[in-house]
Amino acid sequence: MAFTLFRNVIQAQPLFLHSSALLRRKNGVLYCTMKSTSQSQTQTATEEKQQQKSPQKVKVSPQKQMKEVSKIAADYEAVIGIETHVQLSTLTKAFCSCPYSYGAQPNTCICPVCMGLPGALPVLNSRVIECAVKLALALNCKLSFSSKFDRKQYFYPDLPKGYQISQFDIPIATGGSIDLDLPLEFGGGHRRFGITRIHMEEDAGKLMHSGNGSYSLVDLNRAGVPLLEIVSEPDMRTGIEASEYAAELQRVVRYLGVGNGNMQEGSLRCDVNVSVRPIGQAEFGTKVEIKNLNSFSSINRAIDFEISRQVNLHNQGQQDSIVQETRLWEEGAQKTVTMRKKEGLADYRYFPEPDLPEVVLTKDYVDSVGKSLPELPEAKRRRYEEMGLSMQDVLFLANDITVADFFDATIQKGADVKLAANWIMGDIAAYMKNEKLSIIDIKLVPHELAELIASIKSGTISGKIGKEILFELLAKGGTVKGLIEEKDLVQITDLGDIEKMVDKVIAENPKQLEQYRSGKTKLQGYFAGQVMKASKGKANPGVLNKVLVEKLNAKV
Repeated sequence: MAFTLFRNVIQAQPLFLHSSALLRRKNGVLYCTMKSTSQSQTQTATEEKQQQKSPQKVKVSPQKQMKEVSKIAADYEAVIGIETHVQLSTLTKAFCSCPYSYGAQPNTCICPVCMGLPGALPVLNSRVIECAVKLALALNCKLSFSSKFDRKQYFYPDLPKGYQISQFDIPIATGGSIDLDLPLEFGGGHRRFGITRIHMEEDAGKLMHSGNGSYSLVDLNRAGVPLLEIVSEPDMRTGIEASEYAAELQRVVRYLGVGNGNMQEGSLRCDVNVSVRPIGQAEFGTKVEIKNLNSFSSINRAIDFEISRQVNLHNQGQQDSIVQETRLWEEGAQKTVTMRKKEGLADYRYFPEPDLPEVVLTKDYVDSVGKSLPELPEAKRRRYEEMGLSMQDVLFLANDITVADFFDATIQKGADVKLAANWIMGDIAAYMKNEKLSIIDIKLVPHELAELIASIKSGTISGKIGKEILFELLAKGGTVKGLIEEKDLVQITDLGDIEKMVDKVIAENPKQLEQYRSGKTKLQGYFAGQVMKASKGKANPGVLNKVLVEKLNAKV
């Protein structure tokens, strides 16, 4: 493998440099581009491979897909494990002082350390240890009070040192678990999946391929960015369980604040291992790793496809053709394709990192980190259940920590639990979706939502007026009391005032009155609407309907 260094850009090319290498200036940065003598693209561990466009397949609903896979694999059991890489939200990289900003111009966040230049020495970012301890405690892991770093040897053009600093035989945490609740549309139920280990490591760079595949550019901005790798036990049996495991892990990461967990940015990446075996067989089948999974739905679909593929090979007597390999998920074609044979541990030639000391934790440090942990998703769901909320409500509210915090703050102000949940899940969620906003972006504050609910419950304003006020608060802010006074929205509850309005409407609509008394009782809604219109929506619905029924059914 040959590398050429040109002012912050490393260009790699298989075997040798082609004589037609060009040196270009683009946006003030020099790029070296080389044409490949081979039609095959160089594969890397972190490469976002450009796939040829495949015919689009019709996507089916997850529920239907799950039933189809269950039917195909009726005599087999799938065994699924996931390796998840979480990018940490630190100010600087793992072993140097370079910042990292997603989307920054290529090779603008690099230094001799993350470029792997000779003589540059790594210094561990202490925030990485703190994040690792937080996640380990949240996932019920056993911490290693003395762990070390190792060099993981492999050679790819986006890995300038020729090795990755990782942890091998003594990771920072082992033996944990994660709890989650499956969505009701997939049968619901509680699940607990084991965590094998958590270890710290650094990320590699990124390759950017030309449109025709003749050359690639290396961006080392991501090289050295801190990661935590979470390896699950092979406890999952369906694509839904696996995708929900990944979603729960994302929730935990966001609740802890150790990372943003954005899959579209590569801040949370999942590699799935899938094998199948006949039901009753104790021995695992040959596992296949799947990469290129950039959403929870793609995790589900890729696993279901791979289960079906392997089961079909078993049924055809071709189980020996299932080999340990890495496959890519092609979103367009909705299938997995072979990428490369899976390396074994021996290929990485691990040995202890000589430039970094052991990571030694003290009990006092671990205890202080433990005290800083927030209420985690599982504990929050159980608390919401104890409040009497349905599982549908619980899953919605606890899914996003900002929504959960808004809900908690609202009920702390005395709002009815169920009514607060309904408003947040209904009109507020719809507004956020339409406006493409998060709950922290809206102008409404929890105190005012609690005041709005109290005003409706006490009869000060009607539910209809409450909605009008809500949208005003969402868009512009303000106070409930201020808007009620400013727009004269206090609900009319006086019996005499409502009787006068009903009498006036009935008098103005003799034809409809005659039809009502002839048996068309649905016209009661028409009269109610006319009264509400006359009162500008302020008439109390309960009082109005009572008076209206009496007046319409009065004997002449």
